[in-house]
Amino acid sequence: MTGTTTFRENRLPTATPTFADNIQGEWRAAVENRDDMVIVRPTRYDDRDHVSEHSHSRSQLLYAMSGVVTVTTAAGRWMLPPEHALWIPAGTVHAVDIDGDVEMRSVYVKPDAIAGLPRHLHVAAPTPLMRSLINAASALFIDDETGGPRTPVDDGRSQYIMGCLLHEIPNLKERPLGLALPADPRLAALCHDFLAAPSPHSDIDGWASALGMSRRTFTRHFRRQTGLSLSTWRQQALLMAALPRLSAGETITAVALDLGYDSVPAFTTMFRRMLGVAPRRYFAAVRR
Repeated sequence: MTGTTTFRENRLPTATPTFADNIQGEWRAAVENRDDMVIVRPTRYDDRDHVSEHSHSRSQLLYAMSGVVTVTTAAGRWMLPPEHALWIPAGTVHAVDIDGDVEMRSVYVKPDAIAGLPRHLHVAAPTPLMRSLINAASALFIDDETGGPRTPVDDGRSQYIMGCLLHEIPNLKERPLGLALPADPRLAALCHDFLAAPSPHSDIDGWASALGMSRRTFTRHFRRQTGLSLSTWRQQALLMAALPRLSAGETITAVALDLGYDSVPAFTTMFRRMLGVAPRRYFAAVRR
């Protein structure tokens, strides 16, 4: 694995590696070099921490227990509200940004560990069973005294936990919290402008006009570039703008009106269309 993690306590240059640097190195070596089919690593990050671009030889299930995590790849941006996970296939170059204090678990899986593992990057909703398995597996791998990796005891309980965890991964349901970014630089500029100031009132005719295209040509071009219609892409962007604020405790009314919705019911309708339930029920479920 390449790339660096920027922590608050390590932002000033030091002459020699710190204890934290050594622990990071031990975990990197464990992830890349050990023979375990699965390795589970607990991590804590501070608000505004950033992990620069890097990749792993293993696939990674990145599970955010608190705070909001945004992962960026060449293909787009994926957001993880609390109690969600991101499946990152082996070899995918990605960077990570932290919003709020984040407690995270990373499940590193050898690509050939079992048949049926996902092959595409996506956000998933861990089941209560999966959350329990990840926490139990994490305790098997961490050295309580140093915080570094250790080899789990090879007994029936450990084997059962790791086996169940592996076979639960293909069953996790996807969530529409990824946002593909187009390769066309002019279209990408429009998308970035929208992300900087999201609004439900942005319409396809305005986007088409900005690129000098007919409505029909723009519609086809946008779908080729992102795999989505502009309407669906825009709703996902609005959802990604809303989730961190709702997770942080802002009221539905404040978020809905600030994002430009004419009413709370209009915002709730969009939220239910994308995630299947109203905001209050959604957050009540993920926090159980």
